[in-house]
Amino acid sequence: MPQVASTKNQELKTKNQFKIMPFTDFTALQLAQQIKSKKISCREVTDAFLERIEEVEPKVHAFISVQQDEARKRADALDKRLASGDDIGPLGGVPVAAKDLLCTKGVRTTCASKMLENFVPPYDAHVVERLTSDGAVIIGKANMDEFAMGSSNENSAFGPARNPWNLNHVPGGSSGGSAAAVAARETPLSLGSDTGGSIRQPAAYCGCVGMKPTYGRVSRYGLIAFASSLDQIGPFANNVEDAALLLGSIAGHDRRDSTSLKAPVPDYTATLRDGIKGLRVGVPKEYFVQGVDDNVATSVRKAIDQLCELGAEAVEISMPTTEYALATYYIIAPSEASSNLARYDGVQYGMRVLDPGDGIMEMVSKTRAAGFGHEVQHRIMIGTHALSSGFYDAYYVKAQKVRTLIQHDFNNAFEKCDILATPTAPTVAFKLGEKTGDPFAMKLADTCTIPVNMAGLPALSLPCGFHDGLPIGLQLIGNVLDESTLLRAAFSYEQATEWHKTSCEL
Repeated sequence: MPQVASTKNQELKTKNQFKIMPFTDFTALQLAQQIKSKKISCREVTDAFLERIEEVEPKVHAFISVQQDEARKRADALDKRLASGDDIGPLGGVPVAAKDLLCTKGVRTTCASKMLENFVPPYDAHVVERLTSDGAVIIGKANMDEFAMGSSNENSAFGPARNPWNLNHVPGGSSGGSAAAVAARETPLSLGSDTGGSIRQPAAYCGCVGMKPTYGRVSRYGLIAFASSLDQIGPFANNVEDAALLLGSIAGHDRRDSTSLKAPVPDYTATLRDGIKGLRVGVPKEYFVQGVDDNVATSVRKAIDQLCELGAEAVEISMPTTEYALATYYIIAPSEASSNLARYDGVQYGMRVLDPGDGIMEMVSKTRAAGFGHEVQHRIMIGTHALSSGFYDAYYVKAQKVRTLIQHDFNNAFEKCDILATPTAPTVAFKLGEKTGDPFAMKLADTCTIPVNMAGLPALSLPCGFHDGLPIGLQLIGNVLDESTLLRAAFSYEQATEWHKTSCEL
């Protein structure tokens, strides 16, 4: 990686004094404000984060690629616009990492797979377009589980990302690189995707804020699909306000995505400080059962008590179909993956093992065997079986019926409550290699997050404690298109506690 000019002791000039503070410790909102007021430059900020990446990336491996030259050129161009009096946008000059399944024009997008190792998209994903329009600097493509299939980031064809709080532990998955990059202060903001918990679970493991918006709130155009009825793009940040800022940038209707919702996008930062007096917080008893670590359950219960001290009211509820969500997900998601990944056959783009002259079927078979990792192959086979003649009704159709029951559970819950509060993950981050030999144990890491995707609801995770030096996540779940209430509740809790002020040391 090219050397970056030292910025460790750069000084931020205030009205009457110089305050020494690394730019990497600023929030995204602070960076945007300081850049807009011309107290610091976009280039200085970009160089500071590139230096941080160079310093810690050999340990964390949060990125598959870093766009040093492109990021500097972008920062210089933004500085010129700012000097000429242009408004460079609400994220002007702020670095953002994009999960490596979001298409970036002219920049390699791999999905952490050998199948797409050399794929360079000819267009930007919708969210990348929005970020560029709002002045952000795309600083790199974040590591992930291959094709977003995994709960630990150990399925990446380019090696696993590591948890910045303990490098021997996983950062979660599939958006592990996006979460680790934010937690390690390699970027103030990042984007991930969430199909069964792939934003919220890594956020919990890495001690940052991660949000899955309502299905359709953010366009999936340019997202390389895993399971199209479940995938949703969302933000990572080190605090709730920054997450709200990033969500506001990427949310909104896009005609190129048929599932994109035509709904107005509020200013998510405007209502953060309105408080939560009278807010009804549902506590589903099914999320505090055997399998949830006692230390996690205790921390989450204390967080709920804190919400009550801030004026909310806790209501215990029951959601009986929760226990079927995991099995339902592992029929529907692989079935959709089997369909979506059929396009990777070595014919049009991506990896090709043999010349077609050796026989088209042999070429397709060997290309897919070499291009896809074990977990992806495993899920494709499950999905293909569930969709096959004789099993479609027994598995796929029945799973869709159970999915409807899960949605009804949430509908009933929101008749009594405004939001729900649960653990994000049943345990803290586990060790690298600890669960790779036990697929069932690995899948249990998503038991608290999967039901939300089944219902298409918004949910977020934020820090609420530590165990063995590793973060614990509180999951807040909202009703359809009610991200504002979720963010307001999360912000109220965050401001009343100190967890978000604790950072890892690398």
